[in-house]
Amino acid sequence: MAKATEMCTKQDLLRLLAFDQDAHLDFLQSLVRTPSSNPPGDTRDAVKLVEQYLRKYGIGSRIIAPHTEAPNLVSVADGDSKHHSSRRLVLNGHIDCFPVIDADQWQRNPYSGEIQNGFVHGRGVVDMKAGTAASIIAYTYIHRFRSQLAGQCVLEIVSDEETGEPGGLGSIRFGEKGTLRMTFTVTTQSGHGAYVHRDEGAIRIAARMIDRLVGLESLVSETQDVDLARYLRRQDVRTVADNIMGEGAADSMLRPTVNVGTISGGAKVNMIPSSCSVEVDIRLPISLKAETVLSRIDELLCDIPEASYKVQAAASNPAARSPIEHELVDLIQRNAETIGRSKPLPIVSLGATDCKHFRYHGVPAYSYGPNPDTQAARDEKVSVEDFLQTIKVHTLTAWDYLGGAA
Repeated sequence: MAKATEMCTKQDLLRLLAFDQDAHLDFLQSLVRTPSSNPPGDTRDAVKLVEQYLRKYGIGSRIIAPHTEAPNLVSVADGDSKHHSSRRLVLNGHIDCFPVIDADQWQRNPYSGEIQNGFVHGRGVVDMKAGTAASIIAYTYIHRFRSQLAGQCVLEIVSDEETGEPGGLGSIRFGEKGTLRMTFTVTTQSGHGAYVHRDEGAIRIAARMIDRLVGLESLVSETQDVDLARYLRRQDVRTVADNIMGEGAADSMLRPTVNVGTISGGAKVNMIPSSCSVEVDIRLPISLKAETVLSRIDELLCDIPEASYKVQAAASNPAARSPIEHELVDLIQRNAETIGRSKPLPIVSLGATDCKHFRYHGVPAYSYGPNPDTQAARDEKVSVEDFLQTIKVHTLTAWDYLGGAA
C-alpha cells in the first residue's frame, strides 16, 4: 500500500490503471456475483464487499442505514489543507439492481460475473455495478494520492435507487426527464356480459381513456427553454441519443411519453366489469410541469365521469438539469478524448437517476458510464473495454477537478 505522500502525475495514473486492470475486473466480477436485487432490496452483502475492498487499500468508511437491510456507505478523502480549496467532488453510485425472474432462460447463471467474448456478464452489471465499481476504483486512487489534491472527494454507495439509467460512453447525462406516475380508476355498474346495451363496462371505458392519455405525447410546454430545445435538436446530439438509447430516443428527450404499465379489472369473462384500474407512467421533458399535464388530463376526462385518478406522489419527480457548459463536462470530454474515445456529448436521460437529488439543491450533477443497451434485460452484459475506460475517465476527471498535477 502506497503512502499518501507518494507523488503522481496523470501519466503515472494511466500507467497504474493499466497495470491494475485485472484487479479491477476481479472486483467487478465479485460485485456481480453478490446478488443485490430490488425487490427485495437487501444489499448488505454487496455493501460489505465494498467495505472490505476499501479496507484492503487502507480506506475507512462508515455505514448509514435508515433501513437495516439497505445500508449506504460513505467515505471521505480530504486533500492537503495547504491548498486551501473548498472544492468537493462526490462520486455516487447505487448497488441495488433489478431482480431476475427468468433465470432458466439466461444463457449463463445470471450472477456468474463470467467474462466471455470481451464482455462481463450478469444481472446488474449494466445498471449499474460497472459504473459504481468504476467510481469506487477511481476513489481508491484519489485517496492514495490525496496529499497532492485540494478540496475533498466523497464516495457514496447507495441502496434503494433501482429506477436509474446508465450512460453510454458517447454521452454525458446533464439532465433527466421528470416522472408523473398515476393510478386511474374506472367504476361502473356490473351486469351480464350479453347486456352491453345497458352498460359498456369499466374496461371498455378505460380503453377509450387510455387512447386519450396517449395523446398527451403531443403536449408542448408553454415555457419551453428555447436554447435548450435548439441544442437537443442538433443533429449530432440526436444521433448520439438514438445510438445509445435506441431509434426515437432523440424525439423522446423533447416530448412527454406515456407508458401504460398495468391494467386490472373484471371478475369473469361473461360479466360486464364494474371496475378497472390502470397505472400510467408519464415522463416529462425538461420545462414541462406536472401541473400542466394534470390540467390537460382533467380536460380529457371531463366527459368520462366514471374515471378518477390519484398521483403516486412518492414516485413522481420533476425534471432536473445541470448546466451543459460546466467545468466537469469539459473535463469529462477532454479525458475521454485523452484515452482515445470520441468526445461525449451532453444529452438528457429518459429514465430517472439519483442525480436529481443533487440538482434539486442546485448542485451540478453528471452521469458518465457504460452503454445501457442490455440494462434489466436477459443476458445483461457490459463491454470490458467500456468498463476499463470508464474507470480511467472517472479517475482522471476527479484528479483534474481537485487540482492534481498534469
